[in-house]
Amino acid sequence: MDRSANLDTEELKMDEKWIIISEEVRRPGAMTREQYILATQQNSLPRTEHPQFYPIGIYGWRKRCLYFFVLLLLVTMIVNLAMTIWILKVMNFTVDGMGNLRVTKKGIRLEGISEFLLPLYVKEIHSRKDSPLVLQSDRNVTVNARNHMGQLTGQLTVGADAVEAQCKRFEVRASEGGKVLFSADEDEIIIGADRLKVTGTEGAVFGHSVETPHIRAEPSQDLKLESPTRSLVMEAPRGVQVNADAGDLKATCRKELHLQSTEGEIFLNADTIRLGNLPVGSFSSSSSSSSSSSAPRQTIYELCACPNGKLYLSPAGAGSTCQSSSNICLWS
Repeated sequence: MDRSANLDTEELKMDEKWIIISEEVRRPGAMTREQYILATQQNSLPRTEHPQFYPIGIYGWRKRCLYFFVLLLLVTMIVNLAMTIWILKVMNFTVDGMGNLRVTKKGIRLEGISEFLLPLYVKEIHSRKDSPLVLQSDRNVTVNARNHMGQLTGQLTVGADAVEAQCKRFEVRASEGGKVLFSADEDEIIIGADRLKVTGTEGAVFGHSVETPHIRAEPSQDLKLESPTRSLVMEAPRGVQVNADAGDLKATCRKELHLQSTEGEIFLNADTIRLGNLPVGSFSSSSSSSSSSSAPRQTIYELCACPNGKLYLSPAGAGSTCQSSSNICLWS
């Protein structure tokens, strides 16, 4: 304290001396050198005030709050770490994937039963070589195909009542060779199998025409072409051939059977040709009738034809008896 007081008195004395000197040599309207030095020394003099010291750090309730938040953050980090480890353990996270899901070079592999709650967009789905692929749903299983514009081009729906396919062309191909077994579009249906087998008791029913190069029954089975209420027509530009290599050929109808050839002939080639249930004519003269009553039963007949094409039998005689027969042709 004494030293600082001596310094102050010395500074005051020097100031008074400079003031006196400056007043003696002061010039009016100008600043002397002494005034300039005095002014600069007064500004550079250290202050004699006692400095105030402020404590550095956090004290009081702020410090307690900071410690509390740090402790809360530490507890939260520990809980998050424990939950993360538990989720990794439960979900079976590995380097290759999660649970039954494995990420491979060829794509994604799912093992076991998988459930998708949202639409699934994939390029290809296939199962393992030793297990089938099963798509199961409580309602319907629908597979959609879209073009690059997002428009629906094909749809396959497997429901409880039916299997529906909506597309421009539906094809079923063989596993070996890719041969088309069945195809359908708006214009036609093609069955490309080597053999079409119908096992129903009623056979195959066609509402319209059927075009086929060959119709054949199973071995040791009968082939029957039948139209219960309408006519049965078989047409071919180069002829219709009906063969029965190991059995009989029978054509039966309720009303009339027409064999017609517009430009050719009807050729019947057999060892025996029989025409049953033909009407039998008789002689119209009384003499012939009286003699026929006493004569034995006629066993030889002559086949006669009416102008309209109807056939009938006439008792054979020494000459032709077709002209003298009864009026069968008139009532036909």
